[in-house]
Amino acid sequence: MTAAPSTAFPSALTELVRSHVREIPDFPAPGVLFRDITPLLADGPAFGGLVRGLADAYRGRVDAVAGLESRGFILAAPLALELGVGMITVRKAGRLPGPVIGVDYALEYGTARMELRPETVADGQRVLIIDDVLATGGTGAAAVELVERSGGEVVALAMLLELAALGGRRKLDGYAVESVLVY
Repeated sequence: MTAAPSTAFPSALTELVRSHVREIPDFPAPGVLFRDITPLLADGPAFGGLVRGLADAYRGRVDAVAGLESRGFILAAPLALELGVGMITVRKAGRLPGPVIGVDYALEYGTARMELRPETVADGQRVLIIDDVLATGGTGAAAVELVERSGGEVVALAMLLELAALGGRRKLDGYAVESVLVY
């Protein structure tokens, strides 16, 4: 399936990402088309261009960037640095020392949990949530709940790639979901 252009980001940013995503058929299972962002991360000028492009979209709009474990951290840290704001880590269960708050969410087979140290979010802080892929929307919805329970305001959710057929955007109804590439 061909990636659709994003309306939230300039076409040059979309093309930069598209040209650096490697498609691997039948990984991790037969019938799955895996979209690998490691070529983008490995190309310093391209990765820098991505970070600057994302920063241009959110400069002056956010007070913090929340990265979702684990690939969201790779995007959130340099973006927060470029914006001159702090980074909030939203982690999988059991990986943060307490006190933490957590949210359980459904997976295809079972449940998972995301956690946050609530004191890392200031009351009224404008937060951008970022991750590499929007699939079913469970981690994004959990992150929204955690940021809001901690007193923050979710400005948008930025996703590098969105797998539209999996319907994750529906779980984030009412929030600005901005994806660089939509498949």
